[in-house]
Amino acid sequence: MKALVYHGPANKAWEDVPKPELAADTDAVIRVDATTICGTDLHILKGDVPEVTDGRILGHEAVGTVESVGSAVKHLRPGDRVLVSCVTACATCRFCREGRYGQCLGGGGWILGHLIDGTQAEFVRVPFADTSTHPVPKGVSDEDLLMLADILPTSYEVGVLNGRIAPGDVVAIVGAGPIGLSAVITAQLFSPAHIVVIDLADTRLEAAKRFGADVTVNSTRQDPLEVVRGLTDGLGADVAIEAVGVPETFELAAELIRPGGRVANVGVHGKPATLHLETLWIRDVTITTGLVDTYTTPTLIRLLAGGQLQTNSLVTQRFALDDMAAAYDTFSRAAETGALKVVLSPESARTERKVQELAGATA
Repeated sequence: MKALVYHGPANKAWEDVPKPELAADTDAVIRVDATTICGTDLHILKGDVPEVTDGRILGHEAVGTVESVGSAVKHLRPGDRVLVSCVTACATCRFCREGRYGQCLGGGGWILGHLIDGTQAEFVRVPFADTSTHPVPKGVSDEDLLMLADILPTSYEVGVLNGRIAPGDVVAIVGAGPIGLSAVITAQLFSPAHIVVIDLADTRLEAAKRFGADVTVNSTRQDPLEVVRGLTDGLGADVAIEAVGVPETFELAAELIRPGGRVANVGVHGKPATLHLETLWIRDVTITTGLVDTYTTPTLIRLLAGGQLQTNSLVTQRFALDDMAAAYDTFSRAAETGALKVVLSPESARTERKVQELAGATA
């Protein structure tokens, strides 16, 4: 089969690799019908995640069709269509029992495209398949559901819920990439008074407005601190969500917060950031970090199926799976290309979806 293989920083290739096989009785092998590229994949290619070694197949998000299952898999059968979660859960260790699947001690956590081969391939092996996949609901498209593999639960759990957004809050989101925009979408579930989005690219700020931000700030032309304080009688934001993963954006988020406020760091950091305790210690500021646990994925799927979440506008470009290099190029130059999320599908899946769409239109 073909897959996107990592060969060290700035070095990747779409190449032939062995098709995965069942390695444990709790595994499933899944045909990838749709996958995408994450900002974390770009961090890996920058060398920010040294645990990813030469030869690893990248990717941790997919919607696919079950091809085979191990003898201990109870709830999946060949032919079932599933969402592959970015986090794998053994379901029995201490942390999984607490719903903290990202910290799984039993061989799960964030392993796909990190510690084991991932989803940017024609097939993927998914460990602990019963507890690491979700059935595709009727009437939900592959593309919409794919957004719930990672970016929606990540933004919701690590940003919105960790930040404890409440009705009437002023929320500042630093970064208008897919994670920041997903935070805009899910923050609205809690009726904040203002959602302020800060970025360097006008195209992404325009997207933030479409998704529900009422104030946008291009920090090359405006002072974000001045804008936020102007909305809050000089106090600062109730919640600041860092959605980029570089020192400057974390330090800005900490500067934007009011006394007693909450900073929720979501971005993947590859370099140290300065924590200005000399100014923060007296202000009762809470700072949270985290890896997504995906415990909210079932809730988000219900909201999506019920029409309460709109995710389709996050997808801006579509590619055939064989066009992986072009997809990476487009996604990595998002400021120029306007890319938010790119979706890659094998031609067979693209054709099948088109047939289903036409059938639905004539029904």
